[in-house]
Amino acid sequence: MSAKQLAEIMKALANHEFQVYYQPQYDPTTNSLRAAEALVRWVRPDGTIVMPNDFIPLLEETDAILALDWYVTEEVCNFFQKNNIKTIPISVNFSRKHIHEDDFVEKLCNITEKYDIPRNLLVVEITESALVEQPEKVNSMIMESRNAGFRIAIDDFGSGLSSLGFIKNISADILKIDKSMLSQNCENEEERIVLESIFMFAHRLKWTTIAEGVETPEQLGFLKTCGCKLIQGFSYAKPMPESDFLEVCKTDVNVDKPGDILLEQPASVAQDLLLEAVFSCYPLIIFCNLSKNSFYMMAYENYTAKSCPSSGSYVELIKKATETMYPDDRELFASTFDTANQISAYERGEKSLRVITRQLGDDGIYRKVETCNYFVKNASSNDILAITLSRNIEELPNLK
Repeated sequence: MSAKQLAEIMKALANHEFQVYYQPQYDPTTNSLRAAEALVRWVRPDGTIVMPNDFIPLLEETDAILALDWYVTEEVCNFFQKNNIKTIPISVNFSRKHIHEDDFVEKLCNITEKYDIPRNLLVVEITESALVEQPEKVNSMIMESRNAGFRIAIDDFGSGLSSLGFIKNISADILKIDKSMLSQNCENEEERIVLESIFMFAHRLKWTTIAEGVETPEQLGFLKTCGCKLIQGFSYAKPMPESDFLEVCKTDVNVDKPGDILLEQPASVAQDLLLEAVFSCYPLIIFCNLSKNSFYMMAYENYTAKSCPSSGSYVELIKKATETMYPDDRELFASTFDTANQISAYERGEKSLRVITRQLGDDGIYRKVETCNYFVKNASSNDILAITLSRNIEELPNLK
């Protein structure tokens, strides 16, 4: 960028020619406004609107982008304060260059304190590409921001360098699916499979998912079946000036709330509720392949004995679990869940196996534990599969 271009942009910034536009984000189940993203437009004195693609890349060439980001942050916080908006979080895009600001989080805190804004209303949005290029520095900035009370959104996921394995180590709150992931209008089978996998991954990590650039009924319909939490795109609303967005906040236009959430919710949301209910009763859930001697744990929360690995050999799993049982119960547990015994039970037509044993927890206390194995069938495999559900029933503090 030339010195003349930079000077022109910085002058426009000082003259408040840059205006914040807001694009609402809606809950597709209830069609209710839930959040928004702050975008920026350069509105020249003659009314000409310059779009971000014509100035953001230029500013990214220098540290001038930092000034624009902080300008937008101030404008958003001012909007919160003067309009008494307290329930609609707004995300602000921050350049990767902010990783070089040692006082980044301090500045965030100072601005929110200046306008008396709860920190969780301001969402720090960082692009996926920034994570890929400098993961350690960016993740450090993310951790510090979250520890200070700000929420983190990973933007543009799927735009080029996506890796589920990579982002699993990022302590974010929100995953924004790039519109390029919807390029086949959600009618291509491969595209649908990839999207389903991404949403399942995000839901298991308890991330809020936002799909960007949603424009068609086909896209919206499919995203509902995936349990996408928020939709951002022309299907609901285009980016709009502050005055228009304020009216949306006040009236929640385009809202057509269903009469019964249980009847309107997509199947994936119902499945999430079902899993939540199962987890609340059985904190330990294990998927077992008896034919292949393998397993993996789906849940391991609020359970007192945690010495077993999360995946691996099923025979080794039973061996390790047996060692945690009360000596008088070890033979019962080991013989019941012996692989050969389970396969025989399955071939006899039994649906499940169940035992109650006494197990030593990590806290040194024995408890009565119920362990149930339910045999299940996968249409695409002849393997003998079982799902283990286990729960603590009763503490036995006097048992030694």
